[in-house]
Amino acid sequence: MNIVVCIKQVPDTTNVRINPETNTLIREGVQSIVNPFDMYAIEEALRLRERFQGKVTVITMGPPQAEAALREAISLGADEAILLSDRAFGGSDTLATSYALASGIKKIGQVDVIICGKQAIDGDTAQVGPGISVWLDIPQVTFVKKIEDVEEKKGTKYFRLERMTEEGHEVVEAPLPCLLTVVKEINEPRIPSLKGMMRSKKAEIIKWTAADVDADPKKVGLDGSPTQVVRIFSPTPRQGGQVLTGEAAELAAKLCELLKGAL
Repeated sequence: MNIVVCIKQVPDTTNVRINPETNTLIREGVQSIVNPFDMYAIEEALRLRERFQGKVTVITMGPPQAEAALREAISLGADEAILLSDRAFGGSDTLATSYALASGIKKIGQVDVIICGKQAIDGDTAQVGPGISVWLDIPQVTFVKKIEDVEEKKGTKYFRLERMTEEGHEVVEAPLPCLLTVVKEINEPRIPSLKGMMRSKKAEIIKWTAADVDADPKKVGLDGSPTQVVRIFSPTPRQGGQVLTGEAAELAAKLCELLKGAL
């Protein structure tokens, strides 16, 4: 089974700060990490390889420093890592990003399943994974919490899956090849072994540009992005509230008066 995992390097949210003059994220001195939801995607890919044999390829789009995220994936057990890095990709929104990643996956060749985390913690859009499936014209199943098995019907292989819903979960089938986005309930990510960390330091990271993946210049970067972030700002801190004391009836009356005054 040929498995591709799409990951993203993101700033650690505990250190995110915004420049009040430029309204942009301050990235200098901020630690970057693998998007936490993508760690579950990597783990599930490794578990699929253990069950069905095959190969796990991890791919990301980003600046040269995103190579560190790929090396972490290799330390966990991924077989191969690909970095899509080109100034032409700069300023890409989710549509352009999904197109670039889909172009890279096409270059990889025959793929049985693509796995993504449900969303990235910096954008929280949950759009890139589904976008890749649209560009590749393959089925998608989002919010997957369990991969039960692979079944074959009339010569076509199907994943039997559980996907999380607000009320519980659904049991669905998806023909291969397909794209899955996974939630954190699906597994518990492993810790890299010493052997894996040593291997990751020596591993060759495949690097492709926009030209290497035959990407249409009009579909990547700012030219391929119909949405743009105009301004980022921190919400105004809330002021301390008022603590009411007394009997229930008295408190209710006070609260009603306060609410009327706020209208």
